[in-house]
Amino acid sequence: MTTVGISAARAALASCHDCHLVVRAPAHHVAATCPRCGAAIHGRKPNSLVRTWALLITAIILYVPANLMPIMTVTSLGNTQSDTIISGVIHLLHHGMWPLALLVFFASVVVPMLKLIALVFLLVSVQGRWQWRPVDRTRLYRITELVGRWSMVDIYVVTILVALVKLGELATIEARAGAVFFGAVVVVTIVAAESFDPRLIWDEVGESRE
Repeated sequence: MTTVGISAARAALASCHDCHLVVRAPAHHVAATCPRCGAAIHGRKPNSLVRTWALLITAIILYVPANLMPIMTVTSLGNTQSDTIISGVIHLLHHGMWPLALLVFFASVVVPMLKLIALVFLLVSVQGRWQWRPVDRTRLYRITELVGRWSMVDIYVVTILVALVKLGELATIEARAGAVFFGAVVVVTIVAAESFDPRLIWDEVGESRE
């Protein structure tokens, strides 16, 4: 038989977001600070769902121009070519650089898309008061939070190329608006993941077992 202990929320306890000290949870609408590091103490992140939805919708809107607009323009011997993320991947494949093409495609297309889908799924599951597999959903959140920053690899590539390729009239590389939008998508999704409170996944489970 599985023994289910009382939750921290039911015990009127809360964890500091900065130093993780467990303290007595403040009363509703009462400001409290951590006695160890001075950070604000909340039983749950304030307006977590609303802020995460707002950031997530912003990221989805930014994701469209990030993929449709060119991220860089290459001028070589008088010929100019602008590449989006996808056309850049295709260009790498045509030149036999498939490992780099797969890395850019996975980090710059697959990971951001999966992160958006995962955050939408987590938000819907919490608002729908699902009790389905809370452990797996918590693991999904941890993975989503961990891998999101690796989406910046495409921006790193463009930045390095712009810095290195300075050959005057022979070749130049310039970053374009798509890189700005893509960088904004990555940053906004990172903030969205930080705004989501994974403890909300367990609230419904704890209430149903008590």
